[in-house]
Amino acid sequence: MGVTENVETVETSTGRRPEGAVALRGMARWLWPLALANLVGNIAIVVTGGAVRLTSSGLGCPTWPQCTDGSYVPHGELGWHGAIEFGNRTLTFVLVAIAISCWLAARSALKAGVAGGRRSVRLATVIALGIPAQALLGGVTVLTDLNPWVVAGHLLLSMAIIAVCVLLLDHLRPAARAAAPAALWRLTLATFAAGWLVLYLGTVVTGSGPHSGDLESRRTGLDPQVMSHVHAWAVYLLVALSVAVLVLALRRGLPVLVRAAVVLLGVEVLQGVIGFWQYFTDLPELLVGVHMLGAALTSAALTWLLLAARRRPRD
Repeated sequence: MGVTENVETVETSTGRRPEGAVALRGMARWLWPLALANLVGNIAIVVTGGAVRLTSSGLGCPTWPQCTDGSYVPHGELGWHGAIEFGNRTLTFVLVAIAISCWLAARSALKAGVAGGRRSVRLATVIALGIPAQALLGGVTVLTDLNPWVVAGHLLLSMAIIAVCVLLLDHLRPAARAAAPAALWRLTLATFAAGWLVLYLGTVVTGSGPHSGDLESRRTGLDPQVMSHVHAWAVYLLVALSVAVLVLALRRGLPVLVRAAVVLLGVEVLQGVIGFWQYFTDLPELLVGVHMLGAALTSAALTWLLLAARRRPRD
């Protein structure tokens, strides 16, 4: 049973809830919406980070942690590039506030004796620590003048945080499911690995293409057309594995895994359509931004697929 399903059961041996328990129970009620806000916020910062890059505003604030030497906010000379980059940095503080609030709610659930409380705190802690780590890595990208390999790591860390957000949501409200057979579990693991390979190669393609985040920033030096084909072949592998998972899940009668595979395939198809569209239209900024949103959704869907194939762990 998930954490949010157990909040109402906290009582003393006399059958009455003491004052403190009532307060903690009230805070614990916020755990689910805050966990959901964590996921939405971390997907949003991927999109806003993409906007920074696609508008060539990556060095809109040319230093870090300050925006300019002697100022934490942009001045008029930086123009709209400075405003866009500063806006993305400001969103990090919103994510920190949400993550800390989620952690406090998880702690409240744990103190109230809610089942699964310790795991909730662990996952909320990872998210709360991951966001400042991602901000620090973002600072490194600025200080290295948007080194494409550092930028790739910055994006992939966001993808990993999104995955942990899905883990927390699944822990709080798990769907009743049976563990997949060993062969299907291994196939699901292979699909998850292929998905992350696709995400990584996507960052390499972007780092080799025209959207560097700043007109003066260097590229990887790799041929963007060749890397696009390598990326595409990895996508074909991912789609094939996803279809195989879906077929075997249908045969085994695993409805939760079937739903997860369908969602993942849906995201993959949309990503494929957008990917080909942007490739043949010379990478228009709007399509590239939508493609980045799709990458964040891919990370979430891959995580759900993996979770759907195994039993929920104990606290």
